[in-house]
Amino acid sequence: MGARTVLVTGASRGIGRSVAAYLADRGYSVVGLARTAPTGSFDGAFRTADLGDADATRETLAAIVDEFEIDVLVNNAGIAPLGTIEEVTPETLQHLMSVNIRAPYQCMQAVLPGMRQRGFGRVINIGSRAALGKHGRSAYAVTKGGIAAATRTWAIEAGPDGVTVNCVAPGPIATEMFEDGNPVGSDSRNAIEAAIPVGRIGQPQDVASAVAFFAGEDAGFCTGQVLYVCGGLTIGAAPL
Repeated sequence: MGARTVLVTGASRGIGRSVAAYLADRGYSVVGLARTAPTGSFDGAFRTADLGDADATRETLAAIVDEFEIDVLVNNAGIAPLGTIEEVTPETLQHLMSVNIRAPYQCMQAVLPGMRQRGFGRVINIGSRAALGKHGRSAYAVTKGGIAAATRTWAIEAGPDGVTVNCVAPGPIATEMFEDGNPVGSDSRNAIEAAIPVGRIGQPQDVASAVAFFAGEDAGFCTGQVLYVCGGLTIGAAPL
């Protein structure tokens, strides 16, 4: 079997870029998609679109599936503004739903017909442990809870055609955004590290390796699952 082709959204930085690089190193042909192009080199093709714009997203996805046979989809792109319930505005909630929920639906709808036709597909949605409850993530948690629920239903609907759908839900990961808000030595970072059983902040590659498992040929009997990559932070919070 030839190299599989993977579409990674939000691939210009952070977890998405790490996933793209990790899979490229393991022989996948990578197509990246994000609002802005990455700095430096990128191992694969790259397309830009504002995933907050439904029409632009639709047009770009149509062009991608016309050019590439997408075997693996990683729905990674997302936004995560802080805000308690009192601070969430209708505009913020609508924008979060657009990027974090509507765009993954569009991506799934774009690639699924080809996956069904070829009898193989791997879809990995990037969720968050915030879906289990986290102060200041009132709107964000709703969208990540939604993507976990969508994962389960998509798995049922797509499974008969050889398409698996799973969710990787990270805990604290040392992305640019996390480092800016929790620099080394800060009280907030020390408190987070103290709460993690393995005693460290996660790295983007920790998430990428979990994605690679679900993307693999041998993961065909694993679908509809949510895997928390959190160093044990969700122990006692996630249901059995």
